[in-house]
Amino acid sequence: MHFFMILTALALAVILRLLKLPIGKNWRQRWHRSLFVFLLPPLLLLMTVSSILCMGPQGHMLGLQASWLSYLLAGFFVGIAIILLLKLTYLGYLCERQVREYSQQLVAGKMARILEIDFPYSAQIGFWHSELVVSRGLLNSLDREHLKAVLAHEQAHYYYRDTFYFFWLSWLRSLTAWLPNTDTLWQELLLLREMRADAWAAERIDALLLAESLVIVAKNAIESDDLNFSDDFCAALSCSVPRDRLAERIDALLSQPNLLPSSSYYWYLSSIFFALLPLTMVPFHY
Repeated sequence: MHFFMILTALALAVILRLLKLPIGKNWRQRWHRSLFVFLLPPLLLLMTVSSILCMGPQGHMLGLQASWLSYLLAGFFVGIAIILLLKLTYLGYLCERQVREYSQQLVAGKMARILEIDFPYSAQIGFWHSELVVSRGLLNSLDREHLKAVLAHEQAHYYYRDTFYFFWLSWLRSLTAWLPNTDTLWQELLLLREMRADAWAAERIDALLLAESLVIVAKNAIESDDLNFSDDFCAALSCSVPRDRLAERIDALLSQPNLLPSSSYYWYLSSIFFALLPLTMVPFHY
C-alpha cells in the first residue's frame, strides 16, 4: 500500500507539471498558477514520503502489508532532500560572505555594497535580510534619476523577500529537476518575479526611466557573462531569464497593466490542502 502511495504521488506530480499554463498579459493569473504548478508536485512527494516514514515498514494499511522497499525509497528521497538543502545553504553562506567583503557606500540615500567591475549591475543578495549590491559601472553609467529607478526595483525585491522565498523554491527545483517542465516553470517564475518588482517600482518612479535603465543594464549583461551570482539567493535587475523575454518586461512597464498579484489565498490554500492529503492516511496504518 505504501508503494502504491508513492506511485500515486508520482503520477499526480507528473500530471500537474504537464498542465498548460496561462499565457498572455494576465500576469496575476500567470503568477498564481505557475507557482501552484511548481510548488504542489514536490510538496506532495515530500508529504507522501514523510507519511510513509511516520508509519514505518511494519504493519498493515487498508488490509495491505507494508514493505521495507517503500520505506527505504521514502528514506532515500528525504535523505537526498536534506543533502540538497544543506548544499544550497552552504553555497548561500559562501555568497553572503563574499558580499560582506565588498566596501559599503551610500547610494542615492541607500547603503549598498560596491562591486568593483566596469559594467552596470545591481542585485539584492542574501536570505531574509538581503543586501543591495551595485557595481561601479552602474554608478558611472546612470544618472541620478535612472539610478533611483534601479534602486526602486531592487527595493521591491527586498519588500517581497524574493531572495528568501526563491531560495526555498530553488531547493524544490533541484529536488524535482527530473519532473517535466521544471526548468520552464522556473524561468517563468523568474520572469514574473522581475515583472512584479518592475510594477512595484513603477508605482513609485517613472516607468520609462526604469525601462531605459533595464535596457542599459541588460545590454551590458549580455556582453559580460563572467559575473554569475546564482538566482537561488540573488535577485538582479537583469536576471538570467531568456534574453528574448526582455521585450516582455519592457512592454509590461510601458503599457502599465496591473502586474501586482493580489493575495490569492485560493491557490495557496489549495496547495497546502492537496500536499497534506498523504498525511490523512497515517491513521489507517496499524
